[in-house]
Amino acid sequence: MLIVEDLALLLMDDESGTPAAAGTLYPTMGGAVLVELALAGLVDVQDKKVVATGEAPDDPLLRAGYDKVTEKPRSVGSLLPRIGADTWSAVVDRLVERGLIAKEKKRVLGVFRMNTLPATDNTHEQEVRQRIHAVLVDGETPDPRTAALTALLSASGALPVLQPPLAWSGEVHRRAKELEKGNWGAEAVSTAVAVAAAGIAASTAAVTAAVVVTTVT
Repeated sequence: MLIVEDLALLLMDDESGTPAAAGTLYPTMGGAVLVELALAGLVDVQDKKVVATGEAPDDPLLRAGYDKVTEKPRSVGSLLPRIGADTWSAVVDRLVERGLIAKEKKRVLGVFRMNTLPATDNTHEQEVRQRIHAVLVDGETPDPRTAALTALLSASGALPVLQPPLAWSGEVHRRAKELEKGNWGAEAVSTAVAVAAAGIAASTAAVTAAVVVTTVT
């Protein structure tokens, strides 16, 4: 399972498949792909630009993200939504193929049709949730993948609103923010996580500002 697949499972409501923090979904998904590439040593952040440092990966989803990186050096902020825009639907298809979720159509109020993505096998998701809980609540030292996943969830603003919910408190918030800053693990990877988290957080702020302006207007 890729980080971006684990991320999608956690973001989805297990009954409807509706993602939490939908306003920052694209940069968050793009951040997960970018971090996966960094873990594999295929990209790096140099002078605030993301550059390719290895061969193209075989996995088609990662290859699509890698190709976006090789088009030209871009800032993390501009790169993440470019990668993430096409990622959600591709990840959903992969999760369906793995038998972890299903695509279903249902009627609302007996009239309107809507697509849902209910969970069909929660085993893997529960294992991931347990690892995150151990890090945020029990204070365990995270492995790079769990640290990256938790930092991305935190930066997206999704951690306190996941369904079903994870534990949430001031200490959990503090620990998650530390992971966002890259205060863990191998420097190259934690740096990639930190810049990805910053890019997602900036997108979150932009979405919030847009909502406020629209509401006031």
